[in-house]
Parts: sequence; C-alpha cells; structure tokens
Amino acid sequence: QVQLVESGGGLVQAGGSLRLSCAASGITSGINTMGWYRQALGKQRELVAAISRSGNINYADSVKGRFTISRDNAENTVSLQMNSLKPEDTAVYYCNVVRTRYGAQYNYWGQGTRVTVSS
Repeated sequence: QVQLVESGGGLVQAGGSLRLSCAASGITSGINTMGWYRQALGKQRELVAAISRSGNINYADSVKGRFTISRDNAENTVSLQMNSLKPEDTAVYYCNVVRTRYGAQYNYWGQGTRVTVSS
C-alpha cells in the first residue's frame, strides 16, 4: 500500500500563490505518475497536473502558465506551485499516485486539502 500525506492549501486572495506538497510512503516501488486533481463544490473531480517518473508533464488548460508541477523521485514527493490564483481555482485538491506492479495499475489518493481563493 501507498500512503499519501498532503500539505499546503488554505485561503488566499485572487492573484496570490500557494504551494501544495504530497509525500508518498509505504510500498513506493513501481510508482509512475504522480499528480494533482481537484474537485469544486458540485463538480466532478478533474485533473490539474500530472508528471511521469521520466518527467513528462500534463496540465489542464485552465492552469497552464499559472501552475507548475514538480517531483522528487528519490523522496517520492510531488509539489504543485500555484500562482495567479483565481476564484475558480477554489476546490479540494487531491494528490494522486499511480503505481504499476506486474502489469496492473493501482491508484492511490490523498485525503484532500482545501484551497479557497477569494475575489
């Protein structure tokens, strides 16, 4: 099993910045993609950004140019630097890790951290 502990989040004014971090522990061998999803009230969970072990990155169009994802493979951590925040970025942000073992993929989720952007 993989345990994910998130930190960061909080309340910020529009235009401000926040940094989210997530640390994976437990059975971390085989971890491939690490990323962040978010779920706003009344909406479905959506991908914000993801980064593969080799460094390939995928961003949601709504955050391109404002958010930056990074990871440390040695420490099994992933971070999300969020700049120029907008009220529509308000959501609960979840860390996600995909682990591959013997051809099967396993998804793990953090407990979620709330980000609130005031206008």
